[in-house]
Amino acid sequence: MAKKQKNVEPEQLDSELAAIDEFEVAAGADDWSGGAPARKAERFWPSAKRLVGLMSPYKWGMVLVFALITVYVVLSVIAPRVLGKAMDVIFAGLIGKNLPAGTPADVIVQQLRDSGQDTQADMLSKVNFVPGQGIDFTQLSQFILIVLSMYFVASVFSWASGWLLNKLVMRVVYNLRKDVEDKINRLPLNYFDTRQRGDILSRVTNDVDNIQNALQQALSQLVQSIMTVIGIVIMMFVVSWQMALIALVALPLSGVAAGFIGSKAQKLFTAQWKNTGALNGQIEESFSGHELMKVFGREEDMVARFTTRNEELYKASFGAQFVSGMIMPVMNFVSYLSYVGIAVVGGLRVASGAMSLGDATAFIQYSREFTQPLGQIAGVANMLQSGVASAERTFELLDAEEQDPEDAQVALPERTDGHVSFQNVSFSYAPQQPLIEDLSFDADPGHTVAIVGPTGAGKTTLVNLVMRFYELNSGKILVDNHDITQLSRADLRSKVGMVLQDAWLFGGSIMENIRYGRLDATDEEVIEAAKATFVDRFVRALPDGYDTIIDEEGTNVSAGEKQLITIARAFVANPSLLILDEATSSVDTRTELLVQQAMAALRSDRTSFVIAHRLSTIRDADTILVMESGKIVEQGNHEYLLKTQGAYYRLYQSQFAGPAEDVDGNPDTAAVPAVAAGAPVAAELAPEAKEETE
Repeated sequence: MAKKQKNVEPEQLDSELAAIDEFEVAAGADDWSGGAPARKAERFWPSAKRLVGLMSPYKWGMVLVFALITVYVVLSVIAPRVLGKAMDVIFAGLIGKNLPAGTPADVIVQQLRDSGQDTQADMLSKVNFVPGQGIDFTQLSQFILIVLSMYFVASVFSWASGWLLNKLVMRVVYNLRKDVEDKINRLPLNYFDTRQRGDILSRVTNDVDNIQNALQQALSQLVQSIMTVIGIVIMMFVVSWQMALIALVALPLSGVAAGFIGSKAQKLFTAQWKNTGALNGQIEESFSGHELMKVFGREEDMVARFTTRNEELYKASFGAQFVSGMIMPVMNFVSYLSYVGIAVVGGLRVASGAMSLGDATAFIQYSREFTQPLGQIAGVANMLQSGVASAERTFELLDAEEQDPEDAQVALPERTDGHVSFQNVSFSYAPQQPLIEDLSFDADPGHTVAIVGPTGAGKTTLVNLVMRFYELNSGKILVDNHDITQLSRADLRSKVGMVLQDAWLFGGSIMENIRYGRLDATDEEVIEAAKATFVDRFVRALPDGYDTIIDEEGTNVSAGEKQLITIARAFVANPSLLILDEATSSVDTRTELLVQQAMAALRSDRTSFVIAHRLSTIRDADTILVMESGKIVEQGNHEYLLKTQGAYYRLYQSQFAGPAEDVDGNPDTAAVPAVAAGAPVAAELAPEAKEETE
């Protein structure tokens, strides 16, 4: 819960804002516009290594994947050589058919040399032809059958490797989502105070989805393409090392081009996902604050902000896709140059008899297949760059500083007395801006403690410290004589029921929303809690009763009804310690009366902390703490504090005697003359104010 600001002078406001800025930087809030700033490209490899490291728990599965891919690659790269042999059979049959039968092949070659046809002689010397015999279809069919079988088996192994890899990747992403969810629950509250919710949601959803796509598609294609390149290079050297050297000229040129363009694309992809988080934050704010935006007529301003951030996302996305998209055309151009060189040299070598036509055909096919996996590597580089950029953002979340580790030395009983003691407690959101200093007080079991004071006095912070939403700078908070730092957070919070100023309901039935306070509560216990908190009276009037579905925003029930449901939720939890934070601030007077009665029922037999601006709601409190600037300046019951005519008297007077004084009690700044000091307060109350207090 964000810290509330009090009214201050301009000079003091400047110093407080500066202190808060320093706190945000210390907490990692270096960019409120949606995620961290763009990282440099040198972080690509550490993040990529860590991303691949997520697969380490499944190393034997990955070994099997690599084995399947290896078999696929071996069969795929050998098949063109076998197909080249089939081409030699066809070529030999065409040559032999037109030559006189019975003449030895070497004699025909020698006759060509004697007649000065050395080129033809050299070419035929590499052909295994039989004069007078046509195509050997038996041998040709054997070669074709072998090739088809190799391609079929290779396809099966490719499918199997893809299926297994996809299964492993989905398991990795499943674990990653679980780790992110667990991390969210371990992060301190100030992490969420200093970041946009839209950006956090983007990291948890969009970035993780992008990682999944990168691992699913890029990883399988990358491994398969690299192994294919290696296999083809080996086969090209087997066929002709001279032509292989020509083909490999394209490799360093393609690598340099891909590396240079990829480094530029990485920065742009990082900016793209940063701007995606910023835009998500903007949209989330627009939806959650839609009514407020309408009230103040800020539609054009929100559209302008959306347009600006959408334009930034467009530029970053267009730049990332454009730059990364240059990799494939550049590599294709280099491969075409290599292809032309291979075709020319291959034709000359066949003509000179240095290699057979089948080997030349196989080599040309290898050269085309050589550029294909290189192109695939370039293509997945686009996806890989984007996936690693998302991985960086996700790893930043996973590496964020967690809340202090628990040191659970004791456990609270199922039902506690609810005695709470503050002993010399000090706390501040920023070191340069003290808030609560050396605070001490006791809340006796079964008593109601009301906390009042001006905005920014530290009232909500006080109860947040009891819940261990924040850790103390110094001092102790004891619950039943146990230091809360020696209790587990789950154990402590399980004994506390909290009703907040902003009633929160999730999408589900009214029954489910109330049962959220204690998941093992029976329907009878839920209905009993609803009756005790006056929920039952309006639920019975609904067509579906307790099965009425509450939408995600809770718009199909009134604000007062929402508040009553949250009180029923706390009631069914049956806590030992109750915290009511401005539970009636957003309801009308009649509903407030119902809420007060419900809270009175809820407060019985348990220690309660009640934060209220409406002083009429806490007149029956056993103890009233008056806070100013993080300190308790007064404490006592209602009658006693009125008699002392101190801070509480001034607050009470400002509410029920008109807007006479400001929260600091300075009569010279009052808009309306204050009631004379010392005059009986009750005598000066307006009739409607008296009615409210009664």
